[in-house]
Amino acid sequence: KGAQLGKFVAIDCEMVGVGRDGVDSALARVSIVNYNGAVLMDKYVQPQERVTDYRTHVSGIEPKHLGEGAITFKEAQAEVADIIKGRVLIGHAVNNDLKALMLDHPALFLRDTSRYKPFRKLASGRTPSLKTLVQKVLEFNIQSGSHSSVEDARFTMLLYRKVKDEWEK
Repeated sequence: KGAQLGKFVAIDCEMVGVGRDGVDSALARVSIVNYNGAVLMDKYVQPQERVTDYRTHVSGIEPKHLGEGAITFKEAQAEVADIIKGRVLIGHAVNNDLKALMLDHPALFLRDTSRYKPFRKLASGRTPSLKTLVQKVLEFNIQSGSHSSVEDARFTMLLYRKVKDEWEK
């Protein structure tokens, strides 16, 4: 709880599969870090529907994570809304995270590293993966195993910080 909020926060969520064959996504973990990468929120979230695919190899989520210590969707939604209100929200394909949380955020206060033109050039105009960006821009390897939403949020913030002056022109 000692982390300072500040003007900029980065978010990343992990999803699990719900519904038939686990093709639909449900929020299972949400992580938010501040400008310096300190964790402001990192909570497991009980999906509102029965999980049919934990996607552990990607999400890092296991059944034990969504048990007792997990918060409800409504609690997660309220806590995130509270943290991001009036702040610049940085994310990679951040609309997916907002959609999973069923939250809106003013476009003026969104910075999406997957849509930033100079970053897209690194992927020949396509949408670059976070892994690719971190490799090319920060010269660091991430996501070798399952994803950590805290790690992903931190690297998203680092990407933003690296180009912030240029981006905000």
